[in-house]
Amino acid sequence: MKGIFITGTDTDVGKTVISSGIAGVLRDQGVNVGVFKPMLSGIKRDDPESDTYWLKKMAKTPLTLEEITPFQFEQPLAPAVAQELEGTSITLEDILKHWETIREKHDYFIVEGAGGISVPLGKDFLVSDVIKALNFPVLIVARPNLGTINHTFLTVEYAKKLGLTIAGIIINGTSEQGDLVEKTSPNVIEEMCSVPILGIIPKIPCITDVTVKQLIEDHINVDQLEGLI
Repeated sequence: MKGIFITGTDTDVGKTVISSGIAGVLRDQGVNVGVFKPMLSGIKRDDPESDTYWLKKMAKTPLTLEEITPFQFEQPLAPAVAQELEGTSITLEDILKHWETIREKHDYFIVEGAGGISVPLGKDFLVSDVIKALNFPVLIVARPNLGTINHTFLTVEYAKKLGLTIAGIIINGTSEQGDLVEKTSPNVIEEMCSVPILGIIPKIPCITDVTVKQLIEDHINVDQLEGLI
């Protein structure tokens, strides 16, 4: 089974833009790509602005929204907290049972987490536990501004401690001019983490399927990414 797990150093760092964009580019290259986002909070999966909707749209997968995201929660909170408020309890085994029903439907999967690598998805498991269970390499999406060195280093060190394979880091959302932090942080991150920066992605004013794919094509060597998997 081939694939990659995309996580972030924080929430709202642009994981879905990266995940869906890579899926779209791979699809255009003829790769039979599927997408999987086990949990979604704060928005319905059938909302056109939801992560699930975007992943399906860009991958052009026949998988249903429910197959892509089997578990959704009303409140915009960490999934474990949202479950507690709703009186439900999802286990890691629940996620893996669902994964088994879809994993053979595509040759390659892009799996997107919720928030960062240590976000609690249930009472006794984290995003990192899903990564370990799926045994996919990790692509870390980081923000470009002040504080990103610390957040990225801690994410990488935690992943290494768990024995996860790290494919690389993508820094997402740089400004047009680029301040001193944005210009200096990538080199520092690469040196401190001993993990390659696979792309530095600028912020775009209009997010569409066309602009997102163009963003990936212009700023990430997807062939290099595939070669790491």
